[in-house]
Amino acid sequence: MVASLKDTLKADLNRAMKARAELEVSTLRMVLAAVMNAEVAGDEAVTLTDDQVIAVMMAEAKKRNEAAEVYEQAGRTESATKERAELAVIERYLPAALSDDEIVSIVNEEVAKAAAEGHIGGKAMGLVVKAVRARAGAGVDGGRVASLVKAALGS
Repeated sequence: MVASLKDTLKADLNRAMKARAELEVSTLRMVLAAVMNAEVAGDEAVTLTDDQVIAVMMAEAKKRNEAAEVYEQAGRTESATKERAELAVIERYLPAALSDDEIVSIVNEEVAKAAAEGHIGGKAMGLVVKAVRARAGAGVDGGRVASLVKAALGS
């Protein structure tokens, strides 16, 4: 049986603790805490699927990226470097991101499908974004998809 992503994170945390890799330990603890918070959010506790864990990790990665940019703008390069190092640890567990060219080709195919079904312009936006996200998977940034779809639809 294949171990879940959460189990992999726990095992890697244990390995990092034994190796005394402080950056990995703190980053993996933070990610696992975010996953556990997501599991107990809402009315009752649930066990997250791997896709849901990836979504939590993508949110954490986005936070690290945004924090690094803010630190760089403020001239705090040491803090920005730490955030980027944490981002690198998190990215090891995320699925490989599609290139812009791959996303653009998926967007163009879905826009053509929507146009063939009679959906054009701004009305097709939600339909096309949903289809692109379904095809591209959990590893794609929603904002990037939306902007590419908007450009393709010309709205």
